[in-house]
Formats: sequence, C-alpha cells, structure tokens
Amino acid sequence: MRTFTTIIFGCLLFVFSSCDQEIEKDVELVTDYGTIILRLSDETPKHRDNFIKLVNQKAYDSVPFHRVINNFLIQTGDMGSDTAGLSYMIDAEFRPDLFHKRGAVNAARMGDDQNPGQSSDGTQFTIIQGTIYNDSTLANAEMRINSWWAYNKVINKPEHKAELEKLTAWMNAMDANGTTNKADSIDIIKGKFDSLAKIELATMKHYKFPEAHREIYKTSGGAAHLDQNYTVFGEVVQGMNVVDSIAGVKTDSLDKPIKDVLIISARMIKRKSY
Repeated sequence: MRTFTTIIFGCLLFVFSSCDQEIEKDVELVTDYGTIILRLSDETPKHRDNFIKLVNQKAYDSVPFHRVINNFLIQTGDMGSDTAGLSYMIDAEFRPDLFHKRGAVNAARMGDDQNPGQSSDGTQFTIIQGTIYNDSTLANAEMRINSWWAYNKVINKPEHKAELEKLTAWMNAMDANGTTNKADSIDIIKGKFDSLAKIELATMKHYKFPEAHREIYKTSGGAAHLDQNYTVFGEVVQGMNVVDSIAGVKTDSLDKPIKDVLIISARMIKRKSY
C-alpha cells in the first residue's frame, strides 16, 4: 500500500509540474515604447526551449531593435560580436498551421545560398506587423514562396549540393581577399542555379495558402510571402499597438532606427487570457 501511495503522489507531482510548465510559455518584453506579451508555440519545441533559455539568461535585456520596416516587421536579437558564444543555428521547424499573420513571431535566418537547410539564427527574431492583402497580392506571395521552394529544392539535390559548397567556399575566399563582395558573390551563386530552379518550378507541386489563412491575410494582414520558408514559433497576444509604434520610428537607409529602441527587459510570466 505504501508503494502504491508513493507512486500516486509522484504522479500528482508530475502532473502539477507539467501544468506549471504549460502555463509559463508567455514572455513579457518591456521596450522603450511599452510592453509586448509573446506566447510561444509548443509545436516548435526547439525554438520554444531556446527562446525560454535566452530569456531566463537575460540575454535580451538592453538589446535594440536593429531592423525596422513599417508595414512589414520589427527585428531584434543581434547580440553583437562581443557575445560570440551566442552565435549558433537551430533546425527549421516549419508547421502548416503556423503562418505569418499580423503579430506572428518568427526566427530570422541567413539566405538559402549560405544556409540550404533554412536553419534559424539562434538569437534573432522578428515580430510581423504586416500589411493587408487581396487576391492579387496573395497570388504574388504564392509565386514568391514557390520560387524559393524551387530554388531550395535545386541546391539541396545531391548533385548540386556539393557544387554549391565548393562555389560558396571559393566565393568566400574571394571576399576575404577583397576580390569581390558578399552581395556580388550571392548574385554569382544564384545565377548558377536560377535556370535549374525555373525548370523545378514548372514541374513541382505548388504551395497554396489554406483558405483560413487567406481570410486572415485579407482582413488582419501579415507577411504572407514568408510562409513555410521561415520558422514561426509564437505570436503577440498583447501589445500590437507597441509593435506599431516601434515600426513607425525613423530609420536610416539600412532600416536601422535613427534613435535606439531597446528591449529593456524580457522575462517569463504566467499565462493569462488577453
């Protein structure tokens, strides 16, 4: 009887512990313009757990929004060269029901040429402000998604992957020697595979937005062209007015705010109904 009681008590502890963990998936970002509450998704556990780790480490405290584009997104999480230990990647976690609606939180990443696996940056993330779509602009967004898919399929084929790695290494060496720059290198690499991608695009099955997503894009807005190419791992549940305020600040030619806009602090909080 004692053993049975112990097992039951242990199970109850496990249940309560699990429930507590379920609750603590909300993140409070206190910024110069107000507070934003994010809710992390359990469908992307690698990104969820990584983000919770960084928040608990206070890694985002005093970090600026370094890229701001009105009617598109605000981006943060660039830890700078003095925190090299935070430079790492996370495997992509694309999920069909997580999409770039207004308020979505996604992981930034390098382009496909340097990152064929479409892995996410370990620390940088964006909050989607977005724009309203119509049928025509949604069709354009689908074309962009499918063009990216076709290109990524081509560069990941075994017969092309080795060639891409060799070409990328050669271009990086040229960059280091000052023979060319990164933008030129990417253009040269893309030119090598673009024609193959067009053939792939003509023969592959195309991605189509689910009807429910189309309705949200046409009413609330978002950044539809990013779907299934960047990992969405959460959403804003409170504070989109703050996101709008940050998105409206003056920026330079590189989309960096003229005056720093900071995450003053980030912390995990108990889940509430908003």
